[in-house]
Amino acid sequence: MWRLWLAAAVAFAADQASKHLVFEGMELSRHEQIDVLPPFLVFRHGLNTGLNFGLFSASSDLQRWILVALSVVLCAALLVWARRSFRHGLEFVCAGLVIGGAMGNALDRVLFPGVRDFLNMACCGFDNPYVFNVADIFIFLGAVGLVLIGGERDSRKKSR
Repeated sequence: MWRLWLAAAVAFAADQASKHLVFEGMELSRHEQIDVLPPFLVFRHGLNTGLNFGLFSASSDLQRWILVALSVVLCAALLVWARRSFRHGLEFVCAGLVIGGAMGNALDRVLFPGVRDFLNMACCGFDNPYVFNVADIFIFLGAVGLVLIGGERDSRKKSR
C-alpha cells in the first residue's frame, strides 16, 4: 500500500507544482498563451468547469461541488479495491497515479471555479483545440495501467 500513497503524493505534488509554475511563475493567466515549442507544445490558459474535454461545462456551484464529491468517492472506492484485490506493486502505483491526479484536479475545483488546464500539443498539421494538465496525464496513465495489468491477471486465472 505504501506504493499507492507514494505514487499519489508524487502525482499530486507534480500536478500542483506544474500549475503553480505555469500560472503564477510564468503568469499564464496574464498572457493567455505561451509558446514553448510551437506547435508541438504551447501553454494555453484553460479553466474546465465540466468533465473531460469540457463536457457538461457549467458555472453552477452545485455541479462544481458534486464533481469534487464524486472525485473523493471514486478515489475512496479505488482505495478499497486496491486494499482488497491488488497483489503487485505496479497495481498500487497505477492506482496512486489515478488518486493523486484526481485529488489535484479536485483541489483546483475547491480553490477555483474549475480545473486549471494549460498543456496544448499539436503535430503534423493537426490543430488541437483542447488543453489538459499534468493530473490528466497521471489519471490516464494510471487507468491504462490498471486496465492492462488487471486484464493480464484475469487471463492467467482463466487459463489455469
